[in-house]
Amino acid sequence: MTIARKQLSAGIVAAAAVALAACTTAGPGGPSLATRNAVEGSWIDAQGTGLSTFAAGSFNTVATDTGQKLADGSYTMTGGTSVAINGTSLIRQTPISFNCLLISTSQLNCTSASGQNFVLTRRT
Repeated sequence: MTIARKQLSAGIVAAAAVALAACTTAGPGGPSLATRNAVEGSWIDAQGTGLSTFAAGSFNTVATDTGQKLADGSYTMTGGTSVAINGTSLIRQTPISFNCLLISTSQLNCTSASGQNFVLTRRT
C-alpha cells in the first residue's frame, strides 16, 4: 500500500469522526433528532480525498477519486457537541477511533486515538 493511500485512509477515517461530533444531547433520552441531524450528511476532509457520510448512528468513508470504501463504523454522542466514532479501516483492516467536536454546522474538528488532528467540512 502506498503512503498516499495510507494517508488518505487515515484522513477519511478522521473525517468521519469529526462529522459525528455535531450531535448534542437532549437530556436523559440521548441525542435529539435535531442534534443528530446536525451531523448527518456528507463531510469532506481538508485535502478533498475522503468523503464521509453519517446517518442514523453509522458512518462510511469513500475515496473521492475512486469511490473505494475506506472505512465504516458507528458514532455516538458523548456530550453536547462531542461525538465518539469507532469503526474499521477497511484498507488496513484495523480498528479506528476518533473524538470530535462540532465547531459549527459546517465544521467538525477531530482527533484520532493516536493524536492526529483533522477537520471535516460539510459538503453541500
